[in-house]
Amino acid sequence: MTVMLVAEVFLWTALAVLFWKRGFQRRFGATGVYLALRAISALFFLLVLGLESTTWGVDHRLNQVYFFAYFAVYIASAVLMFFVCIEVFRSALVAFPGIANLAIVIFRWAAVVSVIVSLTSITYSHKGLNLIADISYGLMRSVSVLELCLLAFLCLSMNALRLTVRDMSFGIALGFGLMSSGDFILSSWISHMKSLTDPVQFLVESLILATLAMWIAYCVLPEPPQRPVLMPANSTIYRWNEIASALGHTGTKVAVQQPANSFFLSDVERVVEKVLARNMNGRESET
Repeated sequence: MTVMLVAEVFLWTALAVLFWKRGFQRRFGATGVYLALRAISALFFLLVLGLESTTWGVDHRLNQVYFFAYFAVYIASAVLMFFVCIEVFRSALVAFPGIANLAIVIFRWAAVVSVIVSLTSITYSHKGLNLIADISYGLMRSVSVLELCLLAFLCLSMNALRLTVRDMSFGIALGFGLMSSGDFILSSWISHMKSLTDPVQFLVESLILATLAMWIAYCVLPEPPQRPVLMPANSTIYRWNEIASALGHTGTKVAVQQPANSFFLSDVERVVEKVLARNMNGRESET
């Protein structure tokens, strides 16, 4: 486990450096902040774990420092991952701005409902510091559900969106999907874990290392150039994009004459014409 934790610190740091060096933070700002947070916190947690068992660590209560710092980073990561999902949405649907705007609105409401359901499902039977852990894991579960739904959406609509597997947005969604699976396993088994060397902990740590290695490969390998999406005007997704763009768009206001007035004026004109015609016929008969 020590070797895996050291490898995780190295991979988080290498990934954050590569991500910022390649300039991906301009496209995925929340992801860049998330990677920087995880790189710094991973090194901090490794140092605290090394000093916790020493006399100096016991005197300074580093176990409590580790507890509060861990769940502070855990909650901050959950909040950042929500914004990461929005970034991936916008990047994957960049060719369809109407669908992207509508999807983000729906996604925000789904996130609110997911958080409410997760927090209300907590029993709140634990008191004290254990309540912080329950709330943190509940919040992470709600975000993990959104990430898995996002990954499923991208997998099902890759052909329609002209999205490739090598695209960075798909790589980010795939990585967070793997990590979400690990979070689900950890949160469901956390009450049965006795130490950091539990077999479940090894499984979760393996998923994290695999995700980091995959993200590093995405940063190192050249991303395919983004080309304009060409599709027929009668395609279904194009019509959906036009409909989604029209939703909520008021447009310009125009003045429309009432049909009744036009019908009334037409009748008046016909009556006047008939009267004039009769008068002309009467005069001609007199002459």
